[in-house]
Amino acid sequence: MATVTHTVQKLLLAAPRGYCAGVDRAVQTVERALEIHGAPVYVRKEIVHNKHVVEQLSERGAIFVEEQTEVPEGAVCVFSAHGVAPSVRAGAEERRLRTIDATCPLVTKVHREASRFAAEGYTIVLIGHDGHEEVEGTMGEAPEQMVLVQSEQDVDELEIEDSEPLAYVTQTTLAVDETSSIIARLRARFPRIVGPRTDDICYATTNRQTVVKQMASDCDLMLVIGSRNSSNSLRLVEVARDCGTEAHLIDKAGEVQEEWLQGKRVVGISSGASAPENLVQELVGYFRTRGVTDISEFEVIREDVRFMLPKQIREAIAGAPRPEGVVGAS
Repeated sequence: MATVTHTVQKLLLAAPRGYCAGVDRAVQTVERALEIHGAPVYVRKEIVHNKHVVEQLSERGAIFVEEQTEVPEGAVCVFSAHGVAPSVRAGAEERRLRTIDATCPLVTKVHREASRFAAEGYTIVLIGHDGHEEVEGTMGEAPEQMVLVQSEQDVDELEIEDSEPLAYVTQTTLAVDETSSIIARLRARFPRIVGPRTDDICYATTNRQTVVKQMASDCDLMLVIGSRNSSNSLRLVEVARDCGTEAHLIDKAGEVQEEWLQGKRVVGISSGASAPENLVQELVGYFRTRGVTDISEFEVIREDVRFMLPKQIREAIAGAPRPEGVVGAS
């Protein structure tokens, strides 16, 4: 079989890329919980949607479960960055779990909006992806008053009276342009619909899509590092393809297929908000071993967002006294 050669001469690295503040906070929360309480620490669902992160934390003693009912009574349980429904919190309380909430503050914002709209008597349209953990958690705030839409067609098929008080919220990791189109369709069909005071799509999702959109035209191929269940990573691939650039989602450098590189001179690299930077550097190393030396950052926005760790973790780090055995969610 003939050896396949490639023509890659240049790498462009998207900036910003990789970890967002919410993911960084969530991963640190599990790491600190293990330091403070020792293994095992239970985590409901994947703490973030990246299999490498989950594997590394598992090796350190984190046990990932699907539901809080799988956690032994009284054990430490971390809620993932994607958020949980109020029924999950109630179930954890019944089992006397010592919960630590690693929900991204931007997801918490959406939960609060949904709860507020529900209390004010609105029917709520949630724009998001069916089955995503963030959507499940948000729907749980007001399951009787909320309806999910995933497309403009879904908006057209809504059976809601125009006279009904209507509001919308969105999943935080959606494609910016597609979501804008869905919101525009909602406003056209329901002129009196109200929305959140500020955009729900998170800053990191928006920024990473903006960079990919700007650099895609300079690239012959875009490689996005992220796991298959990472919504924001999948959106980056879609954004690049919408710009007419070939793009692929990979979990690691070893998944690059040689035929993708045929005839490609400039390769762009980005990574989803839950992908650690070492995976990017391994991919850069893959190209370095093949003689690529022209490697530069394509910086569009500089991020400086940081979120504080959950209160229980901060108190434990500071050595603040706590009632014996209590690590209840704040």
